[in-house]
Amino acid sequence: MTIDVSLQGRRGSFALDAEFSVPASGVTALFGPSGSGKTTILRAIAGLERLAGGVAIDGEVWQDERRFVPPHRRRAGMVFSGGNLLPHLSVRDNLRFARKAGGGDIEAAIAATGIDPLLGHHPAQLSAGESQRAAIARALSAAPRLLLLDEPLSGLDDDARSRMLDVLSEVFERSGLPVIYVSHARDEIARLTDRVLLIAEGRVAGRGEPAIAAAGLAGSLPPTSLWAAN
Repeated sequence: MTIDVSLQGRRGSFALDAEFSVPASGVTALFGPSGSGKTTILRAIAGLERLAGGVAIDGEVWQDERRFVPPHRRRAGMVFSGGNLLPHLSVRDNLRFARKAGGGDIEAAIAATGIDPLLGHHPAQLSAGESQRAAIARALSAAPRLLLLDEPLSGLDDDARSRMLDVLSEVFERSGLPVIYVSHARDEIARLTDRVLLIAEGRVAGRGEPAIAAAGLAGSLPPTSLWAAN
């Protein structure tokens, strides 16, 4: 069972031509510098960006040259860096709203993320870390087939980030869902992921183990010689 992606497109002067196939299990990291195309790939998998090419999970085609399944029918739970909860709804009602899309288990989502004390709060009352935990619970409440996380720990202070690493590790283990995780933070890659795709200039430049992404000097990519060809 695999996740198969082949996407091509252009946004201004930026050209994307990314192709990969990874197991539909565990956590796959898209790793690389800012502006390399990681978020564009993730949004295109979710159907939020319409690019040419194909996306399929376990043989279920989400897009190809003949069809384009809209985002609400792809059952891809996406978590952005800012949480993006519906501001006029409580946390509990954000989860209920998500459940309408896929009929997920809200209680399991609450237990996995530890947000029971937050259910009556509105997004404006939450800290950044609490907002991210609620956003993850919302994604799980939609019964996704795939979790897509885009820099979910960016903007958090050190304490909140440390706690969220624990939460994410627990969520990934308990849910058993395949995950595609976008980050340029080496410690997140090393702690949370099973395999890494190196994204550079809109292309998959190589693949390797999390330890490769964590190696090298801060602020620089590990030498390309360490990466296997895609």
